[in-house]
Amino acid sequence: MTPLSQTFSRLRRYPLGRSLFSRAVTWRAPYFASISPTFRELKPGLAEVFIRNRRKVHNHLGSVNAIAMCAMAELAAGTMMETSLPRGLRWIPRGMTVRYVKQGSTDLVARAELPQPLAPDFTGDVVVPVRVRDSAQEVVMEADIAMYISAKKSKG
Repeated sequence: MTPLSQTFSRLRRYPLGRSLFSRAVTWRAPYFASISPTFRELKPGLAEVFIRNRRKVHNHLGSVNAIAMCAMAELAAGTMMETSLPRGLRWIPRGMTVRYVKQGSTDLVARAELPQPLAPDFTGDVVVPVRVRDSAQEVVMEADIAMYISAKKSKG
């Protein structure tokens, strides 16, 4: 387990633990605070991020803005990668392909899953599928996020 997933695992046991963890993540990556995410699950190979259907994430139609859904997809994929990579590897997003399936008119959950564990010496691209579902469990958005995996640069 990575330090990030250990922290989530420890905090999730407490009534406000998930909220506290989510706030800490958005403090580290401030842009994501704009969607007020809450982590529901975070472990190697899996992340789930929840957002409420509220005015601050709405578009002109009164539904969840497409960019808010992209932000939650990127947050889920990035934190999942952070908890999944073997020591000595790092990740950076290279691109995102998005398909908007239907209007997001309820609370939403983005789920990112790593198709298979990565070898400790892996380098190259990995595509992380993320599906955003509404409260009826219907897919409202699909994203495939290309992540470039490489060795961490040694300090020195």
